[in-house]
Amino acid sequence: MFASICRRRLLRLRQIPSDAGINPSLPNPSDALLSHACSSAALAGFPVSKPCPTTISYLISCGLSPAAASACKRRIRSTAKADAVRALLRTYGYTDADITEVVRRDPSILILDPDRILRPKLDLFASLRVKPRTLATAPTLLTRSLDKHLLPCIQFLRGIIGVDSDVSSAICRAPRALHQADLDKNMRPVVDALRRLGLPDKSISKLLTIDMCVLTISVDRITQIFDDIKALGLGVTDTGFVYGVSRFCRLSRETCLRKVALYRSFGVSEGDLQKAIKRQPTILGFSDESIKKKLRFFLDDLKFELSEVMERPVLIGYSLEKTIIPRCAVISVLMRERKIDPNIKLPWALLGSAKVFSERYVLRHAQDVPDVVKAYEGKIAFEGFRDRDVLVPLKP
Repeated sequence: MFASICRRRLLRLRQIPSDAGINPSLPNPSDALLSHACSSAALAGFPVSKPCPTTISYLISCGLSPAAASACKRRIRSTAKADAVRALLRTYGYTDADITEVVRRDPSILILDPDRILRPKLDLFASLRVKPRTLATAPTLLTRSLDKHLLPCIQFLRGIIGVDSDVSSAICRAPRALHQADLDKNMRPVVDALRRLGLPDKSISKLLTIDMCVLTISVDRITQIFDDIKALGLGVTDTGFVYGVSRFCRLSRETCLRKVALYRSFGVSEGDLQKAIKRQPTILGFSDESIKKKLRFFLDDLKFELSEVMERPVLIGYSLEKTIIPRCAVISVLMRERKIDPNIKLPWALLGSAKVFSERYVLRHAQDVPDVVKAYEGKIAFEGFRDRDVLVPLKP
């Protein structure tokens, strides 16, 4: 039904002339001016591979910087059509900022026929409730064939994932994957491989919903990822397995091994690392510098035991500057004011969502200790904890 609705819409739209509203037998003044300007630019010595001055000017009017406009190799031969494309995008909810992003990422969108080429695709994504901002970050999707690529791929996803809301979520999380994946070369073989390797259909649906990028890698790489994740102690029925596949498919095998070696260099045992990855596979996805910075803060500044961190690997996923340090500042203020036990189990206290932490430590004490609000907002610097009235300072 989904495909038939889209095809009926497409058939109706194809009845619209390719240049609706423009009489091709009459010259367009702006087109004539642009053509003359481009011809003059070529005669004046402008390389053919570079856009003419009028094209540069038009791209600047779209919000591009002069440097970005000059770097564009596309030549806009019809400003009227380009204007129509921008007008069409606005009718589908694109803001000026979104349109600028579209043009910056793929100026060729401006030369597509707005009614015959773009409108059916915009209708398709609108029917799936894919937000304009998502397409603005991956405008090349609008250059793919509707009949040969978009509709077949989306119909395939719908058969695996299920409801359209989850298909929309999948596209919004990884729009470029829908552009890059080929139905017969990637999507079907990968799904077949996932089934052959023992991943239940429910887990496959979840995996594609959280990360369609898995559909862009080879079957051999998928097999290798399964072997590597199983070697870390995760089974295909474990909750964290699909998250491990998602994380590993975005990293090369060499990068994954380097992350493992980095954790081991801090003294993490193989067993503890396996348990941590099983609980939180995403700990392998952070940059080397981020991992080092967080572990050093926990071990050197907060005096945590390494086992305390690895037993709560979600801590490694928190932002140091935006989450960990502000929470430490709040707890430090409450310790100073004797509102909480100085022997509180700090690793446990730092856990939880922003809402949970705020209700537990900030809102509960905001009236008696106004400084907790300032500390949570970063207006009071964290300088260390008091342990039995002795300040444990941060290292410089």
